[in-house]
Amino acid sequence: MYSTIMLNSKIKHEEASSDQLSLIFMALADPTRRAILDRLSKGQATVNELAEPFALSLPTISKHLKVLEKAGLISRGRNAQWRPCRLEPTTLQQGTDWLNQYRQLWEGSLNTLERYVQKLQTDLPQEKGDKNG
Repeated sequence: MYSTIMLNSKIKHEEASSDQLSLIFMALADPTRRAILDRLSKGQATVNELAEPFALSLPTISKHLKVLEKAGLISRGRNAQWRPCRLEPTTLQQGTDWLNQYRQLWEGSLNTLERYVQKLQTDLPQEKGDKNG
């Protein structure tokens, strides 16, 4: 029974983690949201400051911010009358960690392919002289 509870707990944790990754990658899929994150990587900013470079309404920028906030990529504080937004780099790290697993797989596959091509080149008989004669 204890192992069943532990297994269910692990599955729920993995599902929650997977859902978090879905939110992260969904948020990163939009170029406007990526630009907002890039701006926030330089320091916190207000909604008005974040909206400046875009030809978008404040409500539209706010919707983008809500998506980023739901994904955990940004947080919003309170400072008197303004609510500064700040980047949450630990959440970005979750996405990076997930991608790095696959980067290692790709690099391993490329290394295997490179060794195979080198072996083929070594095994090919060396042509001597001119083919024509």
